[in-house]
Amino acid sequence: MQKIDLHNKTILVTGSPGFIGANLVLRLLKEMDGGTVVSLDNMNDYYEVSLKEWRLAQIEKAAASSPVRHIFVRGSIADQALVNNLFDSYHFDVVVNLAAQAGVRYSIDHPDVYINSNIIGFYNLLEACRHYPVEHLVYASSSSVYGGNKKVPFSTDDKVDHPVSLYAATKKSDELLAHAYSKLYNIPSTGLRFFTVYGPAGRPDMFYFSATKRLAAGEKIRIFNFGNMRRDFTYIDDIVEGILRVMQGAPEKHNGDDGLPIPPYAVYNIGGGQPENLLDFVATLQEELVRAGVLPPDYDFEGHRELVGMQAGDVPVTYADSAALERDYGFRPEINIRTGLRAFAEWYRNYYLK
Repeated sequence: MQKIDLHNKTILVTGSPGFIGANLVLRLLKEMDGGTVVSLDNMNDYYEVSLKEWRLAQIEKAAASSPVRHIFVRGSIADQALVNNLFDSYHFDVVVNLAAQAGVRYSIDHPDVYINSNIIGFYNLLEACRHYPVEHLVYASSSSVYGGNKKVPFSTDDKVDHPVSLYAATKKSDELLAHAYSKLYNIPSTGLRFFTVYGPAGRPDMFYFSATKRLAAGEKIRIFNFGNMRRDFTYIDDIVEGILRVMQGAPEKHNGDDGLPIPPYAVYNIGGGQPENLLDFVATLQEELVRAGVLPPDYDFEGHRELVGMQAGDVPVTYADSAALERDYGFRPEINIRTGLRAFAEWYRNYYLK
């Protein structure tokens, strides 16, 4: 592994001020003692833009007192001219691609958006890394690549040839493209398969967030597969810690016996390793919403939930084997759902109810 000191580096974070991107940039502004961080995002309206603007305001506030220069660029990774111009202007040392059209269910009705962002956009970044070499390209993959795999926990050694959604297919495609570019052009790249990320100021389309909105409005929440779902929920701080550590350790460049590059390529899971039953997760969420004052103490939970069948593109279980991440980077996620959902409930109260 090639160690990378992030101090005084020039870093591109795409997908900031998205959920994970914003939290990563905030951490970089806090941890680095110099250098430049460029944020790139198209601020689309997949979910409420005001939340992205709020995250961007948090970043700008942090940047005002940070020794790191922060530059926000509004634009899309699917815009090849823009991407090339940024690489030509800044000559990035490290690139973290978190820009993607997310969501399994949305991909069923809006396939073109996923091809444009997740395939064409990622290709543009790979081409830019080819022509303006970087020390490390880190990119977001997803636990969804495991599709209908029955073996748990999911290991990066498992075959992932049977995606059950277009979103999953685009993420697996990104891994294949990165491998090809690593082989052909010796680009050190690491893919990170995130498992159900949650936390304060998260994505409103995620279950815990949308359920909170519905419960607060007195509406029913639907629990899929009649509650027979298990998810490896991973708190945002654990995700960011994992990204930060991986950024600082790139796969080493080596040539094989034929004199050609052995791909400096790796893929890791980042997941809590403790899959939670969805009904238990909902019960904890409800308790924390009451504790935070989002819901009244006498809230009728049973009367506000409906057990329904499985949705197309969903899988019943996600469960990460993060042993490789712990082995190579000395880290495994450990923040439990009680702690994480408490932080979310308190943020929700302060953001929406004050």
